[in-house]
Amino acid sequence: MNHGVPPKFQSPSSDSPAASRRSSPRAGRRSSPRAGRNTFRAGLLLLGTLSTLLFASSALGATATVGLGKAASFSVLGGSTVTNTGPTTMFGDLGLAPGSSVTGAPHVLGQTHIDDAVATEAKNALTSAYNEAAARPTNGSAGTDLAGQTFSPGVRTASSSLLLSSGSVTLNAEGNPNAVFIFQIPTTLITGSNTTVSLVNGAQACNVFWQVGSSATLGTGTHFVGTIMAAESITANTDATIHGRLLAQTAAVTLEANTITTSNCASSISGGGGTETTTSEETKALEVAAAGGETTTTGTTVTTASGTTITGTTTTVSGTTPGTGVAAGTGVTTVPRPIGSKSTATHHKRHKHHRARKASKPRSPARPALPHRRGTFTG
Repeated sequence: MNHGVPPKFQSPSSDSPAASRRSSPRAGRRSSPRAGRNTFRAGLLLLGTLSTLLFASSALGATATVGLGKAASFSVLGGSTVTNTGPTTMFGDLGLAPGSSVTGAPHVLGQTHIDDAVATEAKNALTSAYNEAAARPTNGSAGTDLAGQTFSPGVRTASSSLLLSSGSVTLNAEGNPNAVFIFQIPTTLITGSNTTVSLVNGAQACNVFWQVGSSATLGTGTHFVGTIMAAESITANTDATIHGRLLAQTAAVTLEANTITTSNCASSISGGGGTETTTSEETKALEVAAAGGETTTTGTTVTTASGTTITGTTTTVSGTTPGTGVAAGTGVTTVPRPIGSKSTATHHKRHKHHRARKASKPRSPARPALPHRRGTFTG
């Protein structure tokens, strides 16, 4: 009698056909679809990781803007004095500290702060921004004369003084509206008459900074762009226009029939021409002008925080709507939009056309009244 394992429970030997069938893979088995999907997903993950690394390296390599802090709202900020001749207009604030002498009464569409806490905070912010810009590592030389040159974003350093003798200098953002341009100038910045700083391919004036070691002088009729941060003084000669700021740390700012527009970064950029949307101050001023307003001048005396009095003129703009106007140091009152706007007129026109069509449509004859089924009175 066989007391061993029954034959049907005995393990087949490795040499048996059954064992060889179980141990070997099926001939001609196809690869799993799931394995193909996993390979595709791994490829996408790798591609995404590489894209993220490239973007991060590009972002790290880009030049960061210069933080102006409390000085950002000022069109003009002086150290000792602010002197003006002729019809100068600035769209931002006017500040002076620690000096207290403002002469010539420029037309200020923002606020005026003379030797007060606001002006002092702005001067401290200017010093920090100046030092920050001066400490940036350079991306190359600015040369000695900017005339005819084109610069890509980055930090450019002059060996000593920097001149724009004639023509124009071009700042090319290369399609990036956040591109930053910083010019480090150890001594003076001087522009010739009727010279121009041009912005192309998305460049914005709010991202252009000129760090000047001593003084800056803008020639007659210069069209200048960017924020000048001068260690000492700034002079803008007759009819020079500035899309930016004139910020002097220790000495005077001298103006002569200039226009200084605020260079706040635009919320939207059109195409590659570096076009900026107008700031709120510019928009308000344009609305006043569109209302057919005119300018009148009256005498005024301003008392500063330190007790210094400044006698000059306050310019007001009276429009066609009663109560609208502009006062130096008080901002701009926006001219209300006319009631009969284009959209309102279109709405009234359509509504009137609808009423006319409704009136011309013939009405169906009235149905005769049906007699009552119960309780009818017949006479």
